[in-house]
Amino acid sequence: MKFISWNIDSLNAALTSDSRRAELSRDVLKTLQEEQADIIAIQETKLSAKGPTKKHQECLAQWFPDYRYAWVSSEEPARKGYAGNMVLYRKDLTPIITYPKIGAPTTMDHEGRILTLEFEHFYFTQVYTPNAGNELARLADRQIWDQKYADYLAELDQDKPVIATGDFNVAHEEIDLANPASNHRSAGFTDEEREGFSQLLARGFVDSFRHLHGPLEGVYSWWAQRVKTSKINNSGWRIDYFLVSQAIKEKISRSEMIDSGERQDHTPIVLEMDGLLEE
Repeated sequence: MKFISWNIDSLNAALTSDSRRAELSRDVLKTLQEEQADIIAIQETKLSAKGPTKKHQECLAQWFPDYRYAWVSSEEPARKGYAGNMVLYRKDLTPIITYPKIGAPTTMDHEGRILTLEFEHFYFTQVYTPNAGNELARLADRQIWDQKYADYLAELDQDKPVIATGDFNVAHEEIDLANPASNHRSAGFTDEEREGFSQLLARGFVDSFRHLHGPLEGVYSWWAQRVKTSKINNSGWRIDYFLVSQAIKEKISRSEMIDSGERQDHTPIVLEMDGLLEE
């Protein structure tokens, strides 16, 4: 099976805007069409609590006619048009879909951050992990989130193997960003966030990219939009992941980034696994 994950940074903009950035986003959508994945996980949709509009639905039907989709959005008391996830899955698949709340602090459980698909032999779950924020204002809450999320994945893993993907908003090791020395107190590379990710892996999960590629350097999934030369100079971070249960790590056959051209911000990531539907 093939899986793709991408933080799109506004589904509405990608589908309906005429801006240059939207054009670049649609170029990425064309690439995703060509990949013909079984499941496509999209983070940071920024849709309203009512979900896709009629226009969005029409666009999705044109772009991905062979897929059904499910979505979760930010809802009160959380901010409107914030965070949110969508998953597209091929019409021949029949998952049980849930929208978990994990007992996270403040409004995090209401921000549309997790979607889970249950299949006969595995779970597929996607996450948009909360950012620690400017001046690390949300770091303490983020640490609680990391623990609660690890508990959630471990609970799933007790039932059947798990594939977890999304924007985890952390570069795990120094090798996972271009400039570690100057970013040790930056959101996404604090000791606390890195330790939270280490603790997650220790619960029985594997970073699929590192499993296949080892200490490969200079491969990132995000480049800052506000720095015009970040992608040209490959001054990036790897903060998007496919994690899999230890029990199925040998089924991983591909885990890499998908080229998003000149578009900065996140690039899609892809995972392929062999024999996943077999016992």
